[in-house]
Amino acid sequence: MSESPIMDILAKYPPEPEAVISVLQDIQEKFRYLPRDVLTEVSRELNVPLSRVLSLATFYKAFSLKPKGRNAFHVCLGTACHVRGAQLVLEKLERELGLASGETSADLNYSLDAVRCVGCCGLAPVVMVGEEVHGKITQTKVPGLLKKYQK
Repeated sequence: MSESPIMDILAKYPPEPEAVISVLQDIQEKFRYLPRDVLTEVSRELNVPLSRVLSLATFYKAFSLKPKGRNAFHVCLGTACHVRGAQLVLEKLERELGLASGETSADLNYSLDAVRCVGCCGLAPVVMVGEEVHGKITQTKVPGLLKKYQK
């Protein structure tokens, strides 16, 4: 039997229920989502009911039960970004990527999500790609932004 792909993550934490969120964060980072079979393993290894693990995984917006793209685009629609045209930027990204907000491309290269605030109001409108912040984005800047993240 092969070793579990998450044993290295589980080894970093004590085998206690209090470690669940930290373990889920590391799994999310490794896989870009929380695979069901991995959640079952977390439940077993940390002695936490699967229903509790799933409850945490679905409660926090940072977690996803569906695969996300290698290039995860997050368009801020908070107040400052909204009044500066973020909705138009989101619509342009939807057209260019062929994705609706909340979707991931079939090749898992891109995902697109609208978020409420990324805390960079002075740079509005803002698009985050992974951990990179791109400020003062307009519809005309979208093709250049996408080019930066092409394969």
